[in-house]
Amino acid sequence: MKRPLLLLMLISVISLNAQRILKENERAKVIDEILDERFNNLLPQLMDAANIDMWVVISREYNEDPVLRTMLPATWLNARRRTILVFYRDKDKNSIEKLAVARYNVGKNIESAWDKEKEPDQWKRLMQLISERNPKTIGLNFSKDHNIADGLDKTDYDEFMANLPKKFSSRVASAEQLAVRWIETRTDREMVIYNQLVDITHDIIAEAFSEKVITPGITTTSEVEWWMRQKVTDLGLETWFHPTVDIQRTSEELVGHLYSFSGRPEDMVILPGDLLHCDFGITYLRLNTDCQELAYVLKPEEKKAPDFLINGLKDGNRVQDFLTTNMQTGRTGNEILAKSLSEAKAAGLRPSIYTHPLGMYGHSAGTTIGMWDSQDGVMKDDGENYPLNPNTVYAIELNTTVNIPEWKRDIRIMLEEAGFYGQDGFRYVNGRQTELLLIPRIKGHQGN
Repeated sequence: MKRPLLLLMLISVISLNAQRILKENERAKVIDEILDERFNNLLPQLMDAANIDMWVVISREYNEDPVLRTMLPATWLNARRRTILVFYRDKDKNSIEKLAVARYNVGKNIESAWDKEKEPDQWKRLMQLISERNPKTIGLNFSKDHNIADGLDKTDYDEFMANLPKKFSSRVASAEQLAVRWIETRTDREMVIYNQLVDITHDIIAEAFSEKVITPGITTTSEVEWWMRQKVTDLGLETWFHPTVDIQRTSEELVGHLYSFSGRPEDMVILPGDLLHCDFGITYLRLNTDCQELAYVLKPEEKKAPDFLINGLKDGNRVQDFLTTNMQTGRTGNEILAKSLSEAKAAGLRPSIYTHPLGMYGHSAGTTIGMWDSQDGVMKDDGENYPLNPNTVYAIELNTTVNIPEWKRDIRIMLEEAGFYGQDGFRYVNGRQTELLLIPRIKGHQGN
């Protein structure tokens, strides 16, 4: 018997704790409203802070600058031909011009400033706009240390400099600080939306790590991964990386650094007594999540996870606390990393921290706090020279190694949650895991 469409919709809503996934036209409206706020309220502040009064962003179709991709309206999936955006900030007049040296307006915010019939040469028209405004500093997206701020290709840079009047040559500067701040900074409305994204992410993980999906002795880790991937597609969402699911158990050796990287055994059958770990994230409304959680598969006689695993998770939470307490405005990623590792080790823990910015990209721009293979600090990169700024989001990603005598081996408690650093300090966007998920669920209990 076919279920009525309304019933199927209700089931879908209930399974995600009533978080409604917007239709495409509704998403477009939200995206464009957020862009309007960012262009008109946020961008002037960022340009003033970076001491850049003109920002020129140049891209060609299908070779988009990562920054430009975040500036396109919802109906633009790519740049068109060569798209040149010009943002001019007049601080004295408290105004900002948003112009496109393109044949079309770029959405409702950026107005076309090029009539090809009057001036056939796009570069000449750009130079006219620059000369008329006479900016003190012209920011271009080139950067040695920040990949997302290095989107201007060599051809367009060479063309720009060849056409630029000589008197402006000394005014050209890297816009890396402005570009990074644009990418990393979240508005109040974006943070309301982010809470919903993380909630959806947690709900999908909870369903994946349940008896609805996993039958011990039959279901494999690869099958759970593909279930998660399909769930995202069925909901009309996207993911920015393929989900991973791995197992730690008494009879297995700890492989490599993380099971989600090279060396992770694939397609393992899930058995009672296994500690499961996933790495999973979604993309929605131009924001990204990145989450790692743990589940325990109960043995027939068990009503909760073993105490040694419960305590292991608590150790993971303690490492999180050392890290997030040390996140303070102005500290570089390397400074935060060194202090957090030192304090966690002094407390008897065996930590590893590799926390990255999260937002418009999964591995986004901003303060990098360690990498899994750089626990002494990230050299010549944003971990060394870029400070922690407020109104930014991070994947609080880390692990701690725990010895389990009962298993005669070490295991790693691997955790990752979205965290927001604001004017009032740090908070998790939508909570964090403090109890193990149980398979199957014990009635009346979420975990442990």
